[in-house]
Amino acid sequence: MKTLALLFSLFLMCPLSLWSQSANDLLPKVSEALSEGKDDYAVSLFRQSANAGVEQTEMFYWTNVDKNSAVAPRLVNELATHYKKKRNYDKAYLFYKEYLQRYPEDVSALVSCAEMELMRGKEKDALKTYEKVLKLDADNLQANIYLGNYYYLQAEKDKKKLDDDFKKITSPTRMQYARYRNGLSDVFTNNYTKAKAYLQRVLQLFPSTEAGRTLEKIRKVEAEMR
Repeated sequence: MKTLALLFSLFLMCPLSLWSQSANDLLPKVSEALSEGKDDYAVSLFRQSANAGVEQTEMFYWTNVDKNSAVAPRLVNELATHYKKKRNYDKAYLFYKEYLQRYPEDVSALVSCAEMELMRGKEKDALKTYEKVLKLDADNLQANIYLGNYYYLQAEKDKKKLDDDFKKITSPTRMQYARYRNGLSDVFTNNYTKAKAYLQRVLQLFPSTEAGRTLEKIRKVEAEMR
C-alpha cells in the first residue's frame, strides 16, 4: 500500500503534459526542482528527460549539477540505468564508475559495472570487480557464478594445452612426465580448486543444474589426478 501511495503521489506531482515534453522543456524544471530542494521530483523529471533526449540530459548533468550534492549520485544512476537499457555499454560503464566514486561499496552498482565490463570485452576487469563484490557480499550469486565459470574455463584451457603439448612427445622421459604432472597439479590448485569453491557456494545459494554438472566434471579431473 505504501508503494502504491508513493507512485500515486508522484503521478500527481507530474502532470500528464510532462510525459510528452522534450528534454529541453523538462531540464529547466529539473533545475527549478533542484534549487527548491525537491530532490525526488527532480530525479523523476530527470528520468523523463533522459527518456526524451539523453544527450541533452547528460550534458545537463555535466554542466549544471553540483557533483558534491546529495542528489548527484541519484542522477548519475538514472543515466547509467538508461544507457544500460539502451545497450550503450560504454556510456553505462562511464556512469556506473562515476556513481562508484561516491559509493565504492555499493554492491548493486558494482555488479552492474561488472556486467558492463563484460559487455565491453573487459573480462579481467570484470573479474576484479566481481572479486570486490564478494569481499562485500560473499553470498552474491551473480559474482559466484561468474568467478566459478571463469576459473573453470581457464582451467580447461590450461589443461588442454598441457595435454596437447605432452601428446606431441613420442617417447616422454620420466622428467618430462613429472613436469607434465606438476603442471596439471598447478592448474588444479590455481584454477579448478577456485572454480570448485565458487560453484559450491552457488549450489548453497541456488539449485543450479549447470553448476552441479561443472562440479561433477571437476571431480572427475580430481579423480584422474590421483
